Amino acid sequence: MQTVIFDDDALSNFYPLTLNRSIGDLRCGITKLRQRLESIFCDSEETCVIIAENLVPLYQERHPDWIINSAVRGEKLYLNSRIIITADAVEQIQKLDFGSCLYTGQNIVAIKVKDTSIFPDVAKLKKKLCNIKLYNCLADIIQDNSRMLMRDYHLHFYDGENYFETEPGVTVLHPYNVWVGEGAEFSPGVILDASEGPVVIDTGAYIMANAVLCGPVYLGKKSLVKIGAKIYGGTSIGPVCKVGGEVEGTIFQGYSNKQHDGFLGHSYIGEWVNIGADTNNSDLKNTYKTVAYYSYTHKAKIDSGNQFLGCVIGDHSKTGINCSINTGTVIGIGCNLYGPNLIRDFIPDFSWGEAEKLEKYRFPEFCETAEIVKQRRNLSFTATEKELYKNIYNMRI
Repeated sequence: MQTVIFDDDALSNFYPLTLNRSIGDLRCGITKLRQRLESIFCDSEETCVIIAENLVPLYQERHPDWIINSAVRGEKLYLNSRIIITADAVEQIQKLDFGSCLYTGQNIVAIKVKDTSIFPDVAKLKKKLCNIKLYNCLADIIQDNSRMLMRDYHLHFYDGENYFETEPGVTVLHPYNVWVGEGAEFSPGVILDASEGPVVIDTGAYIMANAVLCGPVYLGKKSLVKIGAKIYGGTSIGPVCKVGGEVEGTIFQGYSNKQHDGFLGHSYIGEWVNIGADTNNSDLKNTYKTVAYYSYTHKAKIDSGNQFLGCVIGDHSKTGINCSINTGTVIGIGCNLYGPNLIRDFIPDFSWGEAEKLEKYRFPEFCETAEIVKQRRNLSFTATEKELYKNIYNMRI
C-alpha cells in the first residue's frame, strides 16, 4: 500500500518555515514529520507527497524520484503531515477501513482508499471522528520536541548499530542512553549527560572540548558543537550546523550557524541562518504569562499557550553581533538584522537594518549572499530556488 503525505490548508500557520518547504519537511525530534510517518506506515520505498503548487518545481528539482502531486494507482493511505504521533494515533490509523477517512474538527487526518485520483473526494467517503491531534503552528512543534526526541530514539536508534565507545577525558552519564554514529568525534572534557533523556550524536558530528550536552538532544550529521557550549534538553540540531554558546529546547532545521556565546531558547531556526556573536533571545516573559507570537495566517499576534517560546527565524536570515531578540519574535525569510535596538514582534520577510529602521532587502544582494553561503557548503543556489524566493519577495507582507 502506498502512503501519501499531504499538506492541508494550514500551511501558512507554519510560515516563514513553510514559505519554501512542505510542512512534512519540518524537523521535530530526530526526524522530519514526513519521515516519521513514512517509517511507521509506509510499505513502499517510494516517497509520495501532495504539497503546495508553488513548491512543486523546487521539490521536483531536489527529489526527482519522488511522486509529487500525481495520481497513484492501487491501495493508498493518505496522511496529514501535521499528525502528532502517539501510540493511540497509530492504532486508530492502522484500524482505518478502505473507503473511510478520519477527521478531527474541520481537518482530515487520514484517508484509506483504492482509486486513481490525486486526492479522494471526501464527500464520498465514510467519515469517522477521531481524537488524533495535529500540530497547528511552530510553537506546537517546539513544545513537543523533547517527547519526540525520546520516542525517535527508542524506536529507531536504541537497538541500532552504535559506534559509541568510552573515550579518555569524555564523561558520560547513563551510557545506555547514548547513541553515536560512525565517525563522530569528541575532544577531551566533553560531558554527555543522558540521565534525563537520550543523547544522539549522528554520523560525522564533532563535539569540541568542554562542551556539555544534556539529553534529550540530537546532533545531526556532520554538525559541530563548539568549545564550552552548553546544549540543554529538548534541542534538535539538524545536519551541517555549527552551534556554540547556550542553547535550550531549540530546533535547527539544518545548515545553520550559531557559533558564538549567547543564549537561544525554545526557538525554531530555519536553514542557512547565521546568528551573530552575543545574540541573545528571551524565551520567558517577566510576568511568566503565556507568550504571544505573530501569525502570518491571522496577520496579528496570537497566544501560543506556551509559557516558554523564544523566536522563529526563517531561512537565509542573519543577525549581527550583540542583537537582542524579544520573547515570541518571528523573523521572516531573508532578513539581515543588526544594531542595539530590541528585535521584537514580527520582522517581515526580506527586511534589512536595525529593528526600528527596517528597509526592504534588495533582491539581487540577497541572491548574491545566498549563493556565497551555499557555495561554502559545496551546494548551488539554483535558478529554481531563485524563482521561488523572487515570488516570496514580491508578495512580502
